Amino acid sequence: MTETHTGTPTGTYEVVVVGGGAAGLSAALVLGRSRRRTLVVDAGEPRNAPAAHMQGYLTRDGMSPAEFLARGREEIARYGVELVRDRVVDIASGFAVTLAGGRTVRARRIVIATGLKDELPTVPGVAERFGRDVIHCPYCHGWEVRDQAFGVLATTPMSVHQALMVSQWSKDVTLFLHTVAESELTDDDLRRLAAAGVAVVPGEVAELVVADDRLTGVRLKNGTTHPREALFVAPRPIPRTGLLEQLGAELQETPLGTYPVVDPTGLTTVPGVWAVGNAMGFGEQVVNAASAGYRAGATINGELLMADLDAGVRV
Repeated sequence: MTETHTGTPTGTYEVVVVGGGAAGLSAALVLGRSRRRTLVVDAGEPRNAPAAHMQGYLTRDGMSPAEFLARGREEIARYGVELVRDRVVDIASGFAVTLAGGRTVRARRIVIATGLKDELPTVPGVAERFGRDVIHCPYCHGWEVRDQAFGVLATTPMSVHQALMVSQWSKDVTLFLHTVAESELTDDDLRRLAAAGVAVVPGEVAELVVADDRLTGVRLKNGTTHPREALFVAPRPIPRTGLLEQLGAELQETPLGTYPVVDPTGLTTVPGVWAVGNAMGFGEQVVNAASAGYRAGATINGELLMADLDAGVRV
């Protein structure tokens, strides 16, 4: 698939979409089909770039994230949506949007689809294998590694939940407590882990063992090695909320990061500003993100239409 670029953006747009992932492109598609002059500013940093494939998206199951985004860029171009590879560095009052390349454009409405960054545990081998045999989401990758020997790398007591969940895909699961003390596990944790057949191994993990470009084990700092074929980790999500903070959007603390307060359509507490995809929450997988973008795009089009009619403007 070829990428779509539009050169230098100029002038005033009805909507500027910040971020060209599933959520941003979905919003742009709806807006383009609604005949709204729309600009997508994409920094080219999709969260799922390390993954070779994405799953659970009806009719797109198994497609590579790169191909999915390339098709999306082609589709929005059919409806006159402009896309530029750049980064938004400032959004001033009146929605004056400044790009890293130096250009400033204006918008009537803003969609923030900047996503989040996954901060991985600093265990040698984790970053290098992430998206392959080091994974985090059983719904995204569980089927592909089903019935293999799983490890779960604990970083907080919440990792118990992850170990219990992945036991649905394999009956050979080991929870490596790593930086979590045994005393931090509750009686309910221990009871459920035992019921699920999950083995619990205390001690800090030193590194992953790799042979022939595949994960073969987990080595502890005490020198013992446990054969494993897939390792589940829980990255620390870092939401990209800089622009939302700059705009004065209200944020809220959650167990998985700080995200904007939004209504069911993604509208933030700042009039005219929507947040979609992982910019509004951790659990927005590709299919959810696309849905959120669609809702936001349709809502924005309707709002602009009514605003123009109320102002007596012929569109």
